[in-house]
Amino acid sequence: MDKNRMKAYWKENLTYLAILMGVWFVAGYILPIFMYGVLDDTFVFWMAQQGSIYIFVILIFSYVYLMNRLDTKYNLDE
Repeated sequence: MDKNRMKAYWKENLTYLAILMGVWFVAGYILPIFMYGVLDDTFVFWMAQQGSIYIFVILIFSYVYLMNRLDTKYNLDE
């Protein structure tokens, strides 16, 4: 694989990673902090945090799907 294709591969890989990490940061840190005043009830806040766990699992499966598709695009699949 030539150097330009590897650079393109890693650039796309890092783009996916940055987007998914941004979603993780918003779901894990930003929303709970800003929603704390709205979610005064402890149970509602706890349920919101449980929902963020589902978002993290979805992010993991999304990353696997995107990387498999990227590997296939650049002929790096097994």
